[in-house]
Amino acid sequence: MRNPIWAVTLALASCMTHQTVEAGPPEPYRSETDLHTLQQRFVDLRFGMFIHYNMATYQDREWGDPKGPTEAFDPTRLDTDQWAEAARSAGMTYGCLTTKHHDGFCLWPTESGGDSVRDTPKKIDIVRAYVDSFRAKGLRVGLYYSILDLRGDIRHHNVEPADIERIKFELTELLTDYGPIDFLIFDGWDAPWSRITYEEVPFDDIYRHIKRLQPDCLVAELNAGVYPSSALYYSDIKAYEQNAGQNVPTDSRLPALSCVTLSDGWFWKSWDNKAELKSAEQVVDEWLLPLNARFCNLICNAAPNSEGRLSPNLISRLKEIGERIASKGDLPPMPRATHVPVITAKNLATGRPIRASDSPDTMGPDLANDGSFGSTWYPPSGQTDGWIEVDLAPKSEFNRVVFVEPVGRWDDYAQSRIESYKIEGLKGGEWTEVAAGNSSDTVRIATLTRRQADRVRVSIKNKSNRNSAHISEIGIYDEPGP
Repeated sequence: MRNPIWAVTLALASCMTHQTVEAGPPEPYRSETDLHTLQQRFVDLRFGMFIHYNMATYQDREWGDPKGPTEAFDPTRLDTDQWAEAARSAGMTYGCLTTKHHDGFCLWPTESGGDSVRDTPKKIDIVRAYVDSFRAKGLRVGLYYSILDLRGDIRHHNVEPADIERIKFELTELLTDYGPIDFLIFDGWDAPWSRITYEEVPFDDIYRHIKRLQPDCLVAELNAGVYPSSALYYSDIKAYEQNAGQNVPTDSRLPALSCVTLSDGWFWKSWDNKAELKSAEQVVDEWLLPLNARFCNLICNAAPNSEGRLSPNLISRLKEIGERIASKGDLPPMPRATHVPVITAKNLATGRPIRASDSPDTMGPDLANDGSFGSTWYPPSGQTDGWIEVDLAPKSEFNRVVFVEPVGRWDDYAQSRIESYKIEGLKGGEWTEVAAGNSSDTVRIATLTRRQADRVRVSIKNKSNRNSAHISEIGIYDEPGP
């Protein structure tokens, strides 16, 4: 049961601290540094420390018990300076702290009404201690934040407007009280196990909120890895959770991060003091250097124990990693990441009426706007041309059209089958071409001047009359900008 007094209080606080979003086109983000430069700057950091430290640390769990007492969080020898020194000894250049994990406990004294360190015996602001220690050692700082919040009952089919305001309120605290934050890693969002979609907690609204507060803060979303690897959907930085089997493609050219653990789990357990850790050779030779060659930054988890310190075996292994890196001599320069647009807005094509020039039996064009990259539309065999056409809602504005070809999904679809394409808009009964091309990219992205249209049509010309070209998903977006 939601507390109506809490909800009203939070809404009033939100009105005082958040800018009102006016109707109309999304405003562009104001920054003195362009996004591509910020992305490359992050990739160039090469190597960082993920710090999973939260209520789960005190419960021998990977997710904290949302019904557990807040008093359980009680570090007896907290030493964030030790964390920072250990990161430096490993050759790391930044850290990322789990400010709120899936159970919903906050490591800063939030005024949102959520459970936090304010409710613990020592009332230590862990976020403050962390950012101060890492900056003092010349390290950059990032923060992790879970959208799923079991203590706050923010979960699938249960997200209310006050919950979205609470998320924005907490992000405001993190992005105004702790100085410049280099990046945010989100989790618990659009994941098969959390099921909170980018519409339930609107990604574009949260993204704009972050960029208004800190335009240079990059956004990574751990679960956006399910989207095509050649485009930046719902992330400034592509994220891969290597422990969950998400491997960076060998031909990746996007700015990315890959996260791994030194122990078997993300959070410290009471038996971890004697646990076998990943070797320095594996971390450096198998992960760090190969990933760096793929435009990818490695973030390696080192979990503090219940004292609030890194255990001796972990300290020793981090030092060995640093020595292993030093033994390699001068590392090759980081490659230059590809500059591609970021997709952050709601897909205006999903679920809208759609038609096609023709379709095989049982394979209608709705398979290209069902929100799944696992289904496809294609013209019947022998047809060298085809088109799909989406009806937009009245007065819809858009400035980006994207369509995805399932290259690599099957053994016999190893390369693009599309020779050329054309994108048109219907307005006032007249079709107008707005983009065309002949690229072989898996994801074709057309960035346009903002416009309105009643319908959008994508026409494709096939390279072969034997193997039909497929479109797995079409996207129409209204992104911030002109």
